[in-house]
Amino acid sequence: MGLDLRWPIGLMFSLIGAMLVIYGLIVNSSPQAYERSLGINIDLYWGLLLLVFGGAMLTMAWKGSQKAPEDDKRPD
Repeated sequence: MGLDLRWPIGLMFSLIGAMLVIYGLIVNSSPQAYERSLGINIDLYWGLLLLVFGGAMLTMAWKGSQKAPEDDKRPD
């Protein structure tokens, strides 16, 4: 089977994480935006976490695609 769900999952988490990091960096200068979260820039931290997870998924998918041609050479 050629379907590897790690590619779309990694892309989705990386894209959402990048958007959150950019938003967190833009709004970082506004202390009113983070009064409810005790002054913690939640968007920036969660965006970084999502980027790391998405990057890990993409790395695993890439390494898995490198091993796939070896598995296809088995006789049936």
